[in-house]
Amino acid sequence: MDIEATRDDAIEDLRRFDGVLVAFSGGVDSAVVAALAEAALGDRAVACTAKSETLPAAELEDAARVAEEIGIRHEVVSFSELDSEAFVANDDERCYHCRSMRLGKMFETARELGIETVCDGTNASDPGEGHRPGLRAVEELDAYSPLLEHGIEKEGVRAIAREYGLSVADKPSMACLSSRIPTGLEVTESRLSRIEKAETLLRTWGFEQFRVRDHDGLARIEVGADELEQALDPEFAAAVCRHLSDVGFDHVTLDLEGYRTGSVSPASDGGSDESAVDVETVLGTEYPTVDD
Repeated sequence: MDIEATRDDAIEDLRRFDGVLVAFSGGVDSAVVAALAEAALGDRAVACTAKSETLPAAELEDAARVAEEIGIRHEVVSFSELDSEAFVANDDERCYHCRSMRLGKMFETARELGIETVCDGTNASDPGEGHRPGLRAVEELDAYSPLLEHGIEKEGVRAIAREYGLSVADKPSMACLSSRIPTGLEVTESRLSRIEKAETLLRTWGFEQFRVRDHDGLARIEVGADELEQALDPEFAAAVCRHLSDVGFDHVTLDLEGYRTGSVSPASDGGSDESAVDVETVLGTEYPTVDD
């Protein structure tokens, strides 16, 4: 694929709209859509981030920073997925309920701003990535997905981001915090809060590709293959046990299968209990905590 030609086609396509509101998480997909929209429409393009309990505070800060990089107007609106009993129940349609509410808030905001079209960051790789009920919400609400429309897959998205000089060009994917809770276990504010605090610690300690899965008080840590050696460090093991206990976890384990998407979703095997090693008995620490 000729990425430059495809990018230009996407920009030209967006020019047919009077204005667009981009559902903007600050990740690479939505950032590229925002950059394309700004190039096509200038001040008639708006990036909108929906703040809720499932969005880490650090991601909201990143979204504001990336919107400034792009030079696009940035709006922040608030809603709560926890108002939905269907979402809280955390069945295999949780992402559908979440995306429906989040995009619904985008359309509501767009109407208030006099904008008819809402764009999202679905790319051409997304439909082939297993159980993705959130994509049905995109179709039902008729959001426009320029990356999908023009066949731009994930690597192409990152290539365009590099052309624009976006700092998130190589940023790992970041699903919402509820994706760390196994299907069938209720999504609660306390669980979301301790997951966010635990992942903030890991990020502070230098990890880049990871998840902290919350198995009803047991933290199962997944890290990327190239970071596993660091995670097996005795000092890290002791520190993570102590600090994750402080934020509300009863037990801490390290999953030796490493980071993988959807390991608590209905489309996966959920990982093997035998692949996790309990690190609570390891002593010694040089790892600092972070403020709440």
